[in-house]
Parts: sequence; structure tokens; C-alpha cells
Amino acid sequence: MATVHAAMRDSFHVVDPMAESATVASDLDGRALECVAVHPDRPDRVFVGTFESGLWRSTDAGSTFERVGDDSIEQEAVMAVAVSPDDADVIWAGTEPSRVYRSTDGGDTWIHRDGLVDLPSSDEWAFPPRPHTHHVRWIEPDPAEPEHLYVAVEAGALVTTDDAGETWSDRVSGSRRDTHSVATHPDAPGRAWAAAGDGYAETDDAGRTWNHPQTGLDRTYCWSVAVDAGNPDRVLVSAARGAREAHTAETAETYVYRKAGSDDWDRLDDRGLPLGEGVTRPVVAAGDAGEFYALSNRGLYRSGDAGDTWAEVDVDWPGRLRDQTARGVAVLP
Repeated sequence: MATVHAAMRDSFHVVDPMAESATVASDLDGRALECVAVHPDRPDRVFVGTFESGLWRSTDAGSTFERVGDDSIEQEAVMAVAVSPDDADVIWAGTEPSRVYRSTDGGDTWIHRDGLVDLPSSDEWAFPPRPHTHHVRWIEPDPAEPEHLYVAVEAGALVTTDDAGETWSDRVSGSRRDTHSVATHPDAPGRAWAAAGDGYAETDDAGRTWNHPQTGLDRTYCWSVAVDAGNPDRVLVSAARGAREAHTAETAETYVYRKAGSDDWDRLDDRGLPLGEGVTRPVVAAGDAGEFYALSNRGLYRSGDAGDTWAEVDVDWPGRLRDQTARGVAVLP
């Protein structure tokens, strides 16, 4: 089993397979968490973004945290964070309003990569619950070309850069407008997979064009996507009919689907993973080959057989988490 860093709405947990219970980072308790990132080469260094309290960094594998970037990241809401796959010292952060920042020294200092909101489509960007603004929901560096990034603006565009944010390329025809997460794979250059409120999409040419295989995906408000570490043709996605069924426990009804190659989507019912009514949209993440994790208001679940069967990871979650949505999962195989 892997070590899993799990961010719920107001608490952060480190699930160590060798421990009897999860470590809870008290420095983050009560903060509105949004995202988490960690690099396998630096398992001691964990980054967590919050909605009202900026960006936080741990240097002891998630036991304690301190705020970083408060002198250079101008926004309080850090909605996305990512670590470059080829360099654990290069960190990316995205905010509300939409801005992108980069650190090249492990998070000590940050530089704004401007030009994002100068793109022509930016006049159309708006986040429906707060239509006066928008934010960077996801940043995905390309493992084949780390200066090539996919940046999802919620809502309005999935944009790219080929030069680490020196310049930006606007959304292209066929890309989703409400992308929530993006996945890449080190063994699949040019390929990326996107889960969006307006459906699923995938590319095999680094985002220049996008395809939309939907057959079998009977819910198309997609939230989270993960790709099997051992097989880039095997994809998992979580989805609901709409935002209320995804995010609100009282009205939730969400599912996880799996697709292999050109096959249709298969809904993973009756596999041991809680799905359906009352389940807020799971955040899914890949571990080792054939290994997946799913975090929702029903807890953390693991599959070791590519999603065929699931078992709960034995963690004593606070009862209040049953009314929350999972915010992020980072897995260290």
C-alpha cells in the first residue's frame, strides 16, 4: 500500500499503511482546504492550498505545516498546486482570481507567470457560484515536457503553455470549458485525460485536439480522473448529473466509471466502493500499477486490481466528514 495524503474540506490526513491510524495535521484544522501535492523524490515536503489562508508547506511529511508565499502570492485562495515531475523544487500554484505562480526553490520564493488573463477567451470566464470571478482549478505539468502545462480555469477554458508560463495558448475547439482535473502519464507522451463539468475529454497530441468518448458514461458532470500507472489505456473518472448531486451530501448521487482502451465506460457498481445516493463525488488517484484510491464523504477506499474490487482503508474519520466533499488526494507509491 501507498502513503496517501488526503484533504477533506476542513482537515488534512496522512494515511500511512504501517500505522494504525492517520496523522492529522492540526495546523490545517478548520481551514478551507482545496488541493494537495507531493513529489515522490521529496516525500517529506507536502503542499496544501486553502481557500482563505493561502498556501501551506510541510517539511516533515505532513505532520506540521507553515504558510509560504504570503509575501508574493497576492491571492488568499490557492485552488490548485502541482510539483514538476522532473524537478521536486519546481512548484506551481493557481489562485482565485485566476493567476499562476511558480517556485523554483521548493516553495521559498514565488514568481507570478502573467499573461493568463490576457487570453482572448478570458472575457467569458466566470465561476457560477461567484460569477464575478473565476479561478485556476487544476495545473498539470506534462511528464514528457515539463515546461508544457495544462491549466484549467473554472469556468471557461483549458489553456496550455509550452514554455513554463512565459506565454500562453488559449482554449482550442473541442476542449472542455469547465475542466476540474487533468491526468497525464509518463509512458504516454502527448496524451492527457480531462474530467469536466461539461463532460470527459482526452487528447493524444498534447492538447491541440480533443476527443470525447462518452458511451456508457451516463453522468457527464465529471470531477476527478486517474490513469493506471501500469496501463495508460485504463482510466477512472468520477461523475454525477450536476453540481448539486456532486458536491452536496443531502442531494448527492455520484459514481465512478472505468474505461479500457476503446471499450465503453463501465460503471463500477457493487465492487465494494460506496457509490450512488448520499455519496459526494470521489477524488480518484493512481498508486502503483493496477492500484487506485478513491476518497469521498464515505472514507478512503483502495483497489489493487484496477478497480475490479475495493476495500476501505481503515481510518478513524471524524463523523463530520460525512457531510463534506473530498478536496484532494496525493499518493506516494
